[in-house]
Amino acid sequence: MKLLLDTCTFLWMVGREEQLSPSAREALEDGDNTLFLSQISSWEIQIKFQQGKLRLTDTPEKIIEEGLRLHGIHYETLADDTIWHLGKLPAHHKDPFDRLLIASALCQGMKMVTPDPEIAKYPVPIIW
Repeated sequence: MKLLLDTCTFLWMVGREEQLSPSAREALEDGDNTLFLSQISSWEIQIKFQQGKLRLTDTPEKIIEEGLRLHGIHYETLADDTIWHLGKLPAHHKDPFDRLLIASALCQGMKMVTPDPEIAKYPVPIIW
């Protein structure tokens, strides 16, 4: 199964694993699942880090590169199809990063690993 990590899920995987739910942890550790981090999350992490809204132990670039390598996570770049899919989503959620992640998961046929109840309002399969 292809799993798209929400930004917070990725950050918890690499630094605060105790925040992960048992179901999320099980899915993330299942070797039959393929894990993906979207370029959208990299963008979100960088912006929030620069704004002082996100504290990290190192630069976003190093945290992301190390997390991808250590956890065998694939990096998903932002595709035009994802951008155009935004026009098909209802306006349940105002967060542009989350909306892009939802569109990406839907376009790529992925389940999202997220605790966000707002994301659950969309027709995207959720694991948490």
